[in-house]
Amino acid sequence: MTTTLTPPPVDVSRELYGAQLPAWGPRGVIALAVAGAAAAYAAGANLLQAALLAWVVCMVLPLWSAVVEGRRKATDRLVTTLVSSAFVLAMFPLFSILWTVISKGTKVLSEEFFTNSMRNVVGEGGGIYHALVGTLLITGAAAVISIPIGIFAAIYLVEYAEGNRLSRWIRFLVDVMTGIPSIVAGLFAYALFVLFFGEGVRMGIGGSVALSVLMIPILVRSTEEMLKLVPNELREASYALGVPKWRTVSKVVLPTSLAGIVTGITLSIARVIGETAPLLIIVGTTDSVNFNLFNGRMASLPVFAFASQRNPGIPPQFSIDRAWGAALVLLIIVMLLNLVARLVSYFFSPKGER
Repeated sequence: MTTTLTPPPVDVSRELYGAQLPAWGPRGVIALAVAGAAAAYAAGANLLQAALLAWVVCMVLPLWSAVVEGRRKATDRLVTTLVSSAFVLAMFPLFSILWTVISKGTKVLSEEFFTNSMRNVVGEGGGIYHALVGTLLITGAAAVISIPIGIFAAIYLVEYAEGNRLSRWIRFLVDVMTGIPSIVAGLFAYALFVLFFGEGVRMGIGGSVALSVLMIPILVRSTEEMLKLVPNELREASYALGVPKWRTVSKVVLPTSLAGIVTGITLSIARVIGETAPLLIIVGTTDSVNFNLFNGRMASLPVFAFASQRNPGIPPQFSIDRAWGAALVLLIIVMLLNLVARLVSYFFSPKGER
């Protein structure tokens, strides 16, 4: 009688990749790190000490891998741990700001806060209606000034300049303007309006001009990059049909890049809506509602928050709470603008790019 010996089963994964940590290993180490940090925080350690303890526990994973899997896999896990730690460290200030603003700003949000101004209000009460109106009017006027200039300048650079000397100078100036401090834009607007209205001028349209100085470089750069992404084959096909260049730009190039252009416009507005220094110089602040951009001071959310924190009055807590509420509203507006930019980019971009 012949007995057939069955060979033992071969672990293919082990043959190909060598020894490996158990599948639950990384998740287990992370869970242990989180539990240890939570226990340390509950025992009285501060947040930084608890986070440092969690990071030290996570570093056990590369050491464990070195013992089981070898040097090469351990190096990979070490680099992964360091990159993940850098990501968490970079996200920590963002979540810290969000938590601080939301926790301190939500307690003053109410119907009164959005419908009342600070006129004749001392201490408790009042709201940000005057500052909200001023922010929307000043930023809207800045967009009206900046959008045509930025888009037309980008069209000239991409479609008409063809690398001439003027285009090189324009690009150089745009690069310089991109990096100027915001307070310089406010000083420029103030110096410009002083020439026409004299010393001590304060008006909302001046703030719009200052913000447009900051918006135009962003619009030019973003629109220029979007126009460059349009394939030349589309332009050549239009020219082959006898379509003039201006009509090709308006009917072919701009509609194709519309999603990117609108996204750039939205992000540029989100960039300048929270500026404080230019508006302090040329617009000033007031406790009353002012709908006229060409006459008198106007309030804005960033300046209102700054002034409420800088000169809180007596008792100071009500003014400080209103400052946090204004900061929260401004944060929500910026987040909504970024969300709108993402949605526009998604729904209006070509289907192949979604």
